[in-house]
Amino acid sequence: MSYKTKTLPKVSLADLPDLITIREVASLLRVSSLTIKRWGKKGKLPAIRINSRGDRRYKKTVVLKLLGETVEEE
Repeated sequence: MSYKTKTLPKVSLADLPDLITIREVASLLRVSSLTIKRWGKKGKLPAIRINSRGDRRYKKTVVLKLLGETVEEE
């Protein structure tokens, strides 16, 4: 029995908007979407809730800080 793994497209930081999705963050940090949700509950990666469904978005600057990148404020 073989399993097919789902491959996500590569995410480029330059192409991302200021608010990014769980999938994009997970791809950047190379962790699962569930891990991103857990980090949000622990306060490690705060989410912004949008629309009536409560979809999560994350600030690009916060994700960059988590990656250890230097962030310049505009």
